[in-house]
Amino acid sequence: MLVRQQRSEQSWAPALTVDRTNPVGAAAAFCRRDLVFVVNPRGANGSTVKEWKKLLPYLRSRLGTECNICESMTSGPCHAIDITREAIREGVDAVIAVGGDGTLHEVVNGFFWGGKPVSSHDLKDGHTTALGLIPLGTGSDFARTLGWKNDPHDAVERIAKGLRSPVDIGVISGQSGEPHYFINVADVHLSAKAGYYASRYKKFGNLCYVIGALQAFSGHHNQDFKIKIDDGDWEAYSQVTALCVGNAKFFGGGMKITPNAHPSSRDFEVVILQDFKWYDFILKLHKLYNGTHLSVTNVSSRRARSIEVEEITSSGRIYVQSDGEHLGFLPRKFTILPGAVEMIC
Repeated sequence: MLVRQQRSEQSWAPALTVDRTNPVGAAAAFCRRDLVFVVNPRGANGSTVKEWKKLLPYLRSRLGTECNICESMTSGPCHAIDITREAIREGVDAVIAVGGDGTLHEVVNGFFWGGKPVSSHDLKDGHTTALGLIPLGTGSDFARTLGWKNDPHDAVERIAKGLRSPVDIGVISGQSGEPHYFINVADVHLSAKAGYYASRYKKFGNLCYVIGALQAFSGHHNQDFKIKIDDGDWEAYSQVTALCVGNAKFFGGGMKITPNAHPSSRDFEVVILQDFKWYDFILKLHKLYNGTHLSVTNVSSRRARSIEVEEITSSGRIYVQSDGEHLGFLPRKFTILPGAVEMIC
């Protein structure tokens, strides 16, 4: 990064390494794009980093003459958040998540701090850092919404072109603590509990989501919720099995749960499943995958810019997750942030 490079290597070390395979003169350096690639070496049981190492020579040959390529390996949970925040403060052109929806989720959260977007220390000419994605993980549900193939070479071509488009981000707030951000789908109760269990079975690939759902049904009880849409009146929903707040269409390894959602629509699609039994899940699983479940009895869909969800009879154990990450329990409020991040697409 030349001008920034000495400062950056100190800030990100030891996680960050700067690619010096394509040295150029100082005059040319100012035209080069600074790209930080955030890689989870434990993603997909280690296969993410193996695929990344295979991709890296091609990426260097394709982008190395135009970009300063910085590789940063995460060392544990939430490290990608810290890497992203520091990169944005240093004024890089893009932070690219390399992996699945979990890595993307952390990088998205790194775009925010204290309830506000992170900004560069030295803003100039309206510069903003873009979000990028090379899908290499167990789940690539967000990429499915955008119609992207699970091909890292296609992702490199998108990065090379550098075209940006604003995407909406969801924010989750509770009774206390920092707000949490999501780009794909947030969900409540059975599906969130299933995601919590699925994280234990990542070695089985996308099958982990089905295993998690079956385990979550053990001891599951539908619950009565009250819901407030866009600061309207509270509405009662009885025997809720799951509630999904979609900024995008897919979750759970390819389930098209919120089929009308899109990250540029400026609102959520909220899908509510009521009074489902374990056998309903088995019999209607194919509808959840192909997105035709909205025609099923006891399934409803709403559009919302914000939604508050609470239990009518409090148990304190209704699971909440976003982008496959466990966030705790109800009550929660979900709010859309229209066009909050520019994404390379």
